[in-house]
Amino acid sequence: MSDPGADSEVVAHAQRRHFSPAQKRRILEEADRCTQPGEVGALMRREGIYSSSLSTWRRQREQADLAALAPQKRGPKTDPHRAESLHIAQLTRERDSLKSRLDKALLVIDVQKKLAALLGTPIDSTELS
Repeated sequence: MSDPGADSEVVAHAQRRHFSPAQKRRILEEADRCTQPGEVGALMRREGIYSSSLSTWRRQREQADLAALAPQKRGPKTDPHRAESLHIAQLTRERDSLKSRLDKALLVIDVQKKLAALLGTPIDSTELS
């Protein structure tokens, strides 16, 4: 028989570490406080991060700071649902107006047909178009 301990061995898979924004901020603040040579390297070894991660986080922080300093648009915020409902209302009013004009035009055409029939004048269908 085989050794029962050999079957229960589990091979560990490497997992990527994820840092929360609070952890990133804390590590960046610690790195910014480092003044002596080698302190940043010791910090990176202690936290288990690479210099590329540190530089990426610094770049992200600078971009976020610039975005926060960007001029903000004044006035009330636009609501996309409100804009959509206003557009729908405008289109509905336009449709009703056009329908009313069409009804009036059809009424005028009917009157012209009846008048032509009373007078005995034939109306060519191309004249009405």
